[in-house]
Amino acid sequence: MDFSRFPLDTQTCSLELESYAYTDEDLMLYWKNGDESLSIDDKISLSQFLIQKFHTTSRLAFYSSTGWYNRLYINFTLRRHIFFFLLQTYFPATLMVMLSWVSFWIDRRAVPARVSLGITTVLTMSTIITGVNASMPRVSYIKAVDIYLWVSFVFVFLSVLEYAAVNYLTTVQERRERKLRDRASLPCTCGMSHTRTMMLDGTYSEADTNSLAGYTEAPMVPEEVVPEKPEHMVVHLSVSSESTNTKKKGIRALRIMQNTHAIDKYSRMIFPGAYIIFNLIYWSVYC
Repeated sequence: MDFSRFPLDTQTCSLELESYAYTDEDLMLYWKNGDESLSIDDKISLSQFLIQKFHTTSRLAFYSSTGWYNRLYINFTLRRHIFFFLLQTYFPATLMVMLSWVSFWIDRRAVPARVSLGITTVLTMSTIITGVNASMPRVSYIKAVDIYLWVSFVFVFLSVLEYAAVNYLTTVQERRERKLRDRASLPCTCGMSHTRTMMLDGTYSEADTNSLAGYTEAPMVPEEVVPEKPEHMVVHLSVSSESTNTKKKGIRALRIMQNTHAIDKYSRMIFPGAYIIFNLIYWSVYC
């Protein structure tokens, strides 16, 4: 039997009738009405196969020691019942693949829930594949059920890898947010909409004044409050709001991505769509 299309296969089995002691000179065997010589009893059925059709022929068989013998042939075309395998193999495998998609709707920060769901579906698919192969003859070629089960296993395994990628990118994203938060917590005059004045006493050097590039310098004026330091440098700080706006936009974008990662959003559409396309191709080829 050829199991390359199992369990969607069609097998051809033959039944041969021949005389053991009488040659064609003594006994002639032939079908009187051809294929109409046989009929199928509707009360008799096979558990795994459906008899689609049968064909009758007759030939001569030659044996060198005794001579020629008449031989009758009946060729049965049997088609395997698919309902049992739909319930035991295809339907559970499809449910496991669909169950792996549930993790795309779970919060990406719920690590135990998503990891346990992925591992459970992978182990269940492995059990299904092992059970099917245990009840099958050990053949060296790929069967149709193997293609379906292994593609389903790949979909389940990719869902686990998808969360690994989401978890890694989430960690990187949280590090960036932490850095932005640390920078925002530093005492600075960033984000001022008006000009501020900074007072420097007379202990500054020329290098210090050169480091204040981009700031406006006012002429030194005496300070009445501190008479012992008559000379001060008044520096007007005028900070542009462009960098602040850029940071706000970055933080806003990170907040939008806080609950659901973009990979999860795309996976909710790509995984079911690809699996539906695979099923359409699979069943159109083998059915």
